[in-house]
Amino acid sequence: MKLGTLALLSVLITLVCAVALPLWAENAPTPEPAAPQAGPVKTLLLTGGTVHKGVEIGDILQQVMEKTGKFEITRVNEDLDALMAEKVQAYDLVVFYWTMGEITEAQKRGLMNHIASGKGFVTFHSGADSFRGDPDWRAFVGGYFTGHPKFRTYQVSITEAKSPITEGIEEFMIEDEQYFLDYSSQVTVLANGLHKGRTMPVMWTQEWGKGRVFYSALGHNPKAVKQEMFQKTAIRGMLWAAGREVKDP
Repeated sequence: MKLGTLALLSVLITLVCAVALPLWAENAPTPEPAAPQAGPVKTLLLTGGTVHKGVEIGDILQQVMEKTGKFEITRVNEDLDALMAEKVQAYDLVVFYWTMGEITEAQKRGLMNHIASGKGFVTFHSGADSFRGDPDWRAFVGGYFTGHPKFRTYQVSITEAKSPITEGIEEFMIEDEQYFLDYSSQVTVLANGLHKGRTMPVMWTQEWGKGRVFYSALGHNPKAVKQEMFQKTAIRGMLWAAGREVKDP
């Protein structure tokens, strides 16, 4: 084939491509957008233990959660077997209010492995005082209780304004039992309280495998749990832990 013929063929191919490619792109199927998460979050609300009124506080939490319409709640009281692998796997979020007590290895592994698979865990106040001395639990929550002053009104200041849990909040006053906490350097502290010149964390988040953990030191008793800022940050923390859009009701 002569050089002139080859050149002519090259020009013709270029012209065909120039016309065909835009037509193909115009008619190509549009990639499907990521499917939004639909329906309420399947949630296990587990309450119990000693000292604090866990069941009564759980009743208040359940009412607040139900008002949002964002949670499908299964309520369990005083039964840690709800954390066994075959039971907890039904839930995308575990909300936990418990004080002290003991947890079996099977219950602990059921919960922790489930959260690590990409689920959410939220606990309040005495969740950092559950199963005292258990190093696995301390690592899972992100820290542990060491003491507290008297029940009083104190100021909570936000230290991580970029978190969807604390976005738009600068500081607030709360009447509660302030916890002193020893905590991991791996957590992200969202808010602090002051006691005798020393800052103490009030809320934090951390990753657990592919999952998310939110801890709030607030919520000593039913009176504390009924406060607006407790409830606002609690619901935000639940939605964040569940991987949902954080939006106030």
